[in-house]
Amino acid sequence: MADYTPSELMVAVAARELRDHETVLVGVGIPNLAANLARKLQAPNLNMVYESGAVGSNPSRMPLSIGDPCLVTGAKSVCSMYEQFAYYLQGGKIDVGFLGGAQIDKFGNINSTVIGNYQAPKVRLPGSGGACDIASNVKKIIVITPHEKRRFVEKVDFLTSPGFVDGKQKWKELKLQGGGPYAVITNLCTMKFDEATGEMTVVSLHPGVTIEKVWENTPWKVKVSEKLETTPAPTEKEIAALRALDPQRMYLG
Repeated sequence: MADYTPSELMVAVAARELRDHETVLVGVGIPNLAANLARKLQAPNLNMVYESGAVGSNPSRMPLSIGDPCLVTGAKSVCSMYEQFAYYLQGGKIDVGFLGGAQIDKFGNINSTVIGNYQAPKVRLPGSGGACDIASNVKKIIVITPHEKRRFVEKVDFLTSPGFVDGKQKWKELKLQGGGPYAVITNLCTMKFDEATGEMTVVSLHPGVTIEKVWENTPWKVKVSEKLETTPAPTEKEIAALRALDPQRMYLG
């Protein structure tokens, strides 16, 4: 069994969620590593799209930002950000999107706007950017985040990007074309969302982690699947490919 870090485990788990021929809105950092790892292994025809307008990107190295020139070389198309959001994202052509934020709650709602009261916040954050559009229009949303009480809250201070709001029924009433949050991958476990209620549920514990450890680091007693599994550890092949993608450990740390 290969030795691995928590970051490498999260990337490997996220990469396994991506399927061949899917179109994924990538971003940079850890999600970018996950998408490129998936394409190296089980999804050679993964169509990677970056917010800057690179469609079908084939970067020769890990990009430093969504404006990195390496995203354009070999891409199938390069368009404006407006065209990408209007025609690809709002056109319903994106299968998977990665999002993050300062807070995520039990229904997958994300806050990247303020901590505390909006009028007098403790911390003011960057805001939505394209996150609300992505959350509303993409078929599956995946979040990769450290499992910390300050990030997981029972109810977000500000709803920047909708998850299932306060339950699946509310999501249906909004009539958004996206599929909503799909998975939350942390250094402790993988959580998905109850089909009936839309509530976050632990479906897999990472090697050596107990459900008590998850509960210790979550402000509410997060639900547990009746079919709780143990996450397979990263394989030597996954770790070798991942470290080759990020040899200077810019994103893996």
